[in-house]
Amino acid sequence: MTVRRVGIVGCGQLAQMMAQEARPLGIEFSFLAEGGESTACVEGLGTIVQATDGDDTESLYRAMGSPEVITAEREQVSVELLRALEKCCPVYPRPDAFEKTQHRLREKNAITAAGLPVAPFLPANNYDEIFTAVEKLGYPAFIKSCENGYDGKNQWRVDSDESLEALRGRVPESEYVVEKGINFSREVSLIGARTADGEMVTYPLAENDHYRGTLLVSTAPAPDVSEALRKTAQDYLSTLMDAWDYVGVLAMECFVSDDGLLVNELAPRVHNSGHWTLAGAKTSQFANHVRAILGMPLGDTDSERPAVMINMLGVDKKPALANEGVWLYGKGLRPGRKMGHVILLDASQRALAERTQAMLEALYGESRRPA
Repeated sequence: MTVRRVGIVGCGQLAQMMAQEARPLGIEFSFLAEGGESTACVEGLGTIVQATDGDDTESLYRAMGSPEVITAEREQVSVELLRALEKCCPVYPRPDAFEKTQHRLREKNAITAAGLPVAPFLPANNYDEIFTAVEKLGYPAFIKSCENGYDGKNQWRVDSDESLEALRGRVPESEYVVEKGINFSREVSLIGARTADGEMVTYPLAENDHYRGTLLVSTAPAPDVSEALRKTAQDYLSTLMDAWDYVGVLAMECFVSDDGLLVNELAPRVHNSGHWTLAGAKTSQFANHVRAILGMPLGDTDSERPAVMINMLGVDKKPALANEGVWLYGKGLRPGRKMGHVILLDASQRALAERTQAMLEALYGESRRPA
């Protein structure tokens, strides 16, 4: 039997879970580490290759075992490297998708070019331009770095002239997006997978609860979602995937607002808000990503019971309370770092909500929030 091999650029927990979920399908993996990144998460899961400046791309490809397809576990990856690897084998999602989503302004322009709504925004390159943009958009406003902004990093909220003035001297000349603050009731995310021939599946819409800009809890399906909202989200994701001729898993985060559903961010990869699928769906997002990029039939995304995923932020001890799975990533402990996650399943949303609060207290104490 011919062995199928997938190469993954990146060696974090997403690469880890991708390999763990797809190895039962008879697929082997190799991993490409960039910039001296830690490889602890993927030790023992396949060949690990360290990339250094000046490496010959074909040599890297051969060192990875000449995979039939290459993917990436994060959007902050060298697009130049992906395009070079594309000369050796298909790279999915395609490098253009990473180029768009790793830069906030390019991402928003790509979303609006597809005809989808986002919060009002303006570009800025320095404090004076930020000041002018906030004057036009009004308070509250969010200033976000176009690059290297995730989990609340490199982002600032301003609510008044005083808070805007306080940023003077703190924001260096760089590329920013200034967004108008939206009055939204909640954030939801939709995850879908698409093959090169256009087959597409989506998972139930999830509701996300963040703490200091980092995802803490995802609940799927999102409670009290109308059929119209669910269909709108699916239409948005389908529109993007078709417009980009997308292959693999794509995650779309949205605000539910008085003006309807607004797209906030995209991730061209398996996503934290889809980790619940490891125990709560018939086929996980990780397995379906690999299926999609290899051109295999996509798996069933149905969920039989409501599910909750709780991130273990700065916590690496398995909780004693009953659960449907604890995933520890094997990373070095650090305050606020994503060390793992817990999945809960129950017959009703109400019972699940009660168990979620108890689990948060078990992980983080009476505050139910990370330190």
